Amino acid sequence: MSFVRHPLFSNTKLHTAPENATVPGPDAPRHGPHKPTRRPIGQILVDMGAVDPGDLVRAAAMRQREDARIGDILLAHGMVDEATLYRALAHQHHAAVADFGKTAPDVRLIDILGADECLRRGLLPWRQVGGTVIIASCRPEQFEDLRPRLSALFGPVRMAVASETAMHEALLRSRQRKLALCAETRVAAHESCREMDIRKLTRMMSSLAVFGLILALLSPISAAILLTSWAVLTLVVSTGLKIAAAFAQASTARTRQSTFSSRRTRTALPTVSIMLPLFKEREVATRLIKRVSRLTYPRELLDICLVVEEDDTVTQEAIASTDLPRWMRQIIVPRGGVKTKPRAMNFALDFCRGSIIGIYDAEDAPEPEQIHKVVAHFAQTGPEVACVQGILDFYNARTNWLSRCFTVEYATWFRVILPGYERMGLAVPLGGTTLFFRREAIEELGGWDAHNVTEDADLGIRLARHGYRTELLHTVTEEEANCRLWPWVKQRSRWLKGYAMTYAMHMQNPRQLWRDLGAWRFFGVQALFLGALSQFVLAPFLWSFWLFPLGLPHPLRGILPHDVLVVLGATFLLSEVVTVAVGMVATSTSKHKWLWPWVPTLHFYYPLATLAALKGLWEMVTKPYYWDKTAHGVHDLGFHEDEAETAAALSPVSPMPPAPLVLGPAQRTAASVSEGPTSQNPASPLILYPAAKPMQNSHKIGAERVRAFGEAPRAFVFERLEHDATGSVPKPGRRLTFGLDLENTSNTPALRRALEAAAVAFDPERLRPAPKPDSKPDPKPDSKNARPDHTETVLALPHQIKDPAARIPGNSAGAPDWAHMAAFVEVPAFLPAAPPEEARRLSGTSGGPGEA
Repeated sequence: MSFVRHPLFSNTKLHTAPENATVPGPDAPRHGPHKPTRRPIGQILVDMGAVDPGDLVRAAAMRQREDARIGDILLAHGMVDEATLYRALAHQHHAAVADFGKTAPDVRLIDILGADECLRRGLLPWRQVGGTVIIASCRPEQFEDLRPRLSALFGPVRMAVASETAMHEALLRSRQRKLALCAETRVAAHESCREMDIRKLTRMMSSLAVFGLILALLSPISAAILLTSWAVLTLVVSTGLKIAAAFAQASTARTRQSTFSSRRTRTALPTVSIMLPLFKEREVATRLIKRVSRLTYPRELLDICLVVEEDDTVTQEAIASTDLPRWMRQIIVPRGGVKTKPRAMNFALDFCRGSIIGIYDAEDAPEPEQIHKVVAHFAQTGPEVACVQGILDFYNARTNWLSRCFTVEYATWFRVILPGYERMGLAVPLGGTTLFFRREAIEELGGWDAHNVTEDADLGIRLARHGYRTELLHTVTEEEANCRLWPWVKQRSRWLKGYAMTYAMHMQNPRQLWRDLGAWRFFGVQALFLGALSQFVLAPFLWSFWLFPLGLPHPLRGILPHDVLVVLGATFLLSEVVTVAVGMVATSTSKHKWLWPWVPTLHFYYPLATLAALKGLWEMVTKPYYWDKTAHGVHDLGFHEDEAETAAALSPVSPMPPAPLVLGPAQRTAASVSEGPTSQNPASPLILYPAAKPMQNSHKIGAERVRAFGEAPRAFVFERLEHDATGSVPKPGRRLTFGLDLENTSNTPALRRALEAAAVAFDPERLRPAPKPDSKPDPKPDSKNARPDHTETVLALPHQIKDPAARIPGNSAGAPDWAHMAAFVEVPAFLPAAPPEEARRLSGTSGGPGEA
């Protein structure tokens, strides 16, 4: 049987033995007058005996949809070790391998380029030999592009090759203190709390307190009226803003939140770096690793960074006891002037590899498809959308009354208020987790303010001031609700202290803030920050009005007219009704409806925040940069993990789905396994790829039943490419989804034979068995799980295979001959069908060889 030659392997002799196959590597440069021809890295690794030709074929095929180097794919899937890969890269580029153990890098050369720039560019000035500076690179394919700038700094330069791990270790040994200082001062001074005059702020707050005390002593009635008026004003504004946000959220259709599986992505998938700041997390470190491992994003495109403080031996020991997958790594943050989460993230930012930067907290359990949704959202929006905020929820909501109220509050904030703010065009204060940024935007802003204990809210305002937008995305991360009284107060006091510091910092120059935000968003900042702080601090003055209906003495009894008291009572009642109504709306999902009886009890929940606000304001004066850590893992058992799924996710070599198959008309006619007329369009090639979703139900077709499957690789899609009138431009045609009812659905020759047999047997005219003459037509399969962009038909595959000889060529041992399987093209299971031009390229109907 012959195979359609894929452009990726157009220079490969497909019918030679695997050990002699020549598979172009992706890092080989294009031929041109200024770039010498180099041997492909894949060929070098095969010749070295370091990589199996079959693994290389699979890795190269996966690269067709991913913005990843072939080496990253091989490393992520355990197909090669790092040292061998970089020896091969050095051989490819005719360069030496830098040995930092024998000769340490020259710190004077490092300082010329800058330690942070070294990390960003994957470079490390190593040493000077004669008049030439040798610069180590872990991305040798990019060195020639950087040569002009490097020559301007150092004069004549030569490249050596070093692994990323070795470069980072060498750089940290010599310049970690400088990097630590940079992490504390990345944000511009005029946008950071570090330049705030705390003494001046303390004097101002003390003056206000003294003024209030003197006023209360000299004229208690005037003081009571003044404070009550301000409290009522902020209550009215906050309630009005809450109503407006709820209506904005309810009235605007969220069309862009369609599921990612129905979208078509024409660009390569990017690398995503996720930072996990950890501090004294003995209880949750290993659980967190398991939960993050459930993410379905390709492993070679995931860069999971566990960010740990240098003196945090507790977390380091917990991580050391866990066998980290290859796509996870630990970053140790050296000691510095402050010890905060934003400082740790600033330090780790330059070590990240991805173009998208994500943040998770220690106790987070993100939904498996979350990264896919984020990437798709960024791909469909412009560069002005710099941040995507996900929805936060709790997995231990049923623990006690405090956790239930906390869940209602989070649902209100993330499902109603923040989406409403976004749609109203206000600046969005960010949550501390499930945040994703475009790297160029977060670097432009200088990262996070290392001296702000509520760095997320501050960053949301700074994004708005710089002209960027934040959008809410309907993807959920569950975390642990803080449901013990004093820890809850400590956590909330840190949040409110950060709110106060953020407001004070941005209001140092109100005119500039007005110019940056505009009038509408300037008002939003006042209502959000000043309104929230005023409400919590002055809440006791509003509570005092309960004395009126109880007939108890009150300073304003007999002073305020009856009509004013009626208006105040109506305002208080309306505020409570709005709080309950919005809470009901936020918990109206099937998962949260059980919380409805607890929503009215928020009236007794929010007073706890008053205690937290007073504590936070006191610490703002006495300990402004103190991070009052929240303990995690106390009530972490509400999240139930699938142990089998977790074990598979943590496997060093992630399971790969069976490779999609591209078949042309010659292959279909050569291995036909079914009777009946041939296709009316024999020139139409077929593409087989994993289905976007697993089959959830069993469907009956005639007397056959297709079993339900729980794994996406066990459901596949065929797509026939139709052609226009000229016969030259293919377009998406009819598709078929089917399940494999096989005992063993792993990547075995038997499975591939079944896939091929189904592919050559596929004909849209014969998808459904013909009904018997004396029987009624069979009902159509249940299509409630059908993909939204086509009609699915289910076929009982094993019973359609008539010719067991229709199989993929194998060697004498019966194993698949990978050199003959070059027509197999790996496509991630979450992607939709290939767009027409890409399908044309895959099927070999046009186009020349692409760069491998």
